[in-house]
This record gives sequence, C-alpha cells and structure tokens, in this order.
Amino acid sequence: MQEEFLFAGFGGQGVMFAGQLLAYAAMDEGREVTWIPSYGPEMRGGTAHCYVVISDKPIGSPIVRYPRVVIAFNNPSFEKYEPLAAPGGLLAYNASLVLRESQRTDIAKLAVPATALADELGELRLANVIMLGALMTAHPTLPLEAIERALESHLPAHRRSLLELNLKALARGADYVNSLVGAVGI
Repeated sequence: MQEEFLFAGFGGQGVMFAGQLLAYAAMDEGREVTWIPSYGPEMRGGTAHCYVVISDKPIGSPIVRYPRVVIAFNNPSFEKYEPLAAPGGLLAYNASLVLRESQRTDIAKLAVPATALADELGELRLANVIMLGALMTAHPTLPLEAIERALESHLPAHRRSLLELNLKALARGADYVNSLVGAVGI
C-alpha cells in the first residue's frame, strides 16, 4: 500500500503543518514516510505545498507527478493542482474558499467548508486540522486516533495551548464527513 498526498494553499494556512502531522502520525504507526515542503517567495501569503508519501515498503521517490490525493486549501491551489489528481483519486478542498466545483468525472471530490467550520470553533487557524480530520474519515489511510496521538506527541511547545482546540477541530472535520448523506470511504 502506498498513498501519495499533495497539500496546497497560501502560506499561513497551516498547509505544512497538516502535511507534517499526517507524516508524523504515519511514522509513529510504523509506516515508511516522506514529507517534502515547498514554499513560494513569501512564507505568509505566498503559495505553499507539500508532498506526503506513506507506504508499507521503502519509498522510491518523495515527489509524485500525479498524487492520488490532492488537498486544496484555497482557490489558486484548487485551480493549479486539480488537474494533477490521479484518475481514480480524491480531490479534497476547502469549500469556504474555493470558488467553483470540479468538473472532473474521473476522481472523487470532498468539499469541506473548513474555514466556516473553524469559525464556528472560534479559531480560523483550525481549518487545516478540520480538513485533515475530514480527509482521514473519507479516505482512512490512518485512523483518527493516530492523528490525535501525533498531535499530542509532536505539537510544538509554543502551540501546546492549542492542543484541545486542534483535537476538537480534528473531530469536527470527521463529524462533518460522517454527517454527509451516504458518506462512505472514498
């Protein structure tokens, strides 16, 4: 089993953190993992994306031309990376910020109003973890408990005060997917 993920958005949206959290969770579960970040010219407000590859076997390349799962946190990332989602793959996106729906018929789509859900929790910076919770529920590469353990183990010291909010955000993303009519693993 090998899964390839591409997380993309603006700098400051927590794109790198979401990818890194998934990578830590997979590593802690004993999987082979790569996490490759890429930043635009500015860290905040510029573009940012990262690749995460999770496998049961050694990974041949950390960069994938057509990842099985694309996660777009904003409209420019949706526009740029939607075409790269592998046929039969999944495009998950922040429906609060993406201005259109995908017209592709060869991929599954998961529209999550992550920014709106984060606003309900009182912290817009949680949209990234909401997206990760939704993603791991719709496409369960790892159990949510593994992501929770990774949050508890790897959240930086200067962010420890946000642990409970991050755990709530993870659960909120999962609850959103579970509330969808006919929701099944994608």
